[in-house]
Amino acid sequence: MPKYVMWGHYCDNVLEKRAPYREAHLAGLSAQKQAGTLLTLGPTQDTTMVFGLYEAESEAQVRAWVEGDPYWQHGIWTDYQIREWIQAF
Repeated sequence: MPKYVMWGHYCDNVLEKRAPYREAHLAGLSAQKQAGTLLTLGPTQDTTMVFGLYEAESEAQVRAWVEGDPYWQHGIWTDYQIREWIQAF
């Protein structure tokens, strides 16, 4: 199954603004992880960007997961890009 990389940016003051949505965000990620579709996801050390690695049938499926996340829906993630990734080894 193809793998996809997601890079995005966080809003300003992310640590404060994410608080109301964090529990729902983490619950959704946990469900994706248990289903085997989300391999990893997290912020950069400076909390300006987010990185995710997914295994999915299509880029559209990954976009649906990203856009269904409370962080996207509430502006915590301000933009994102998805690229199909070739795992060399």
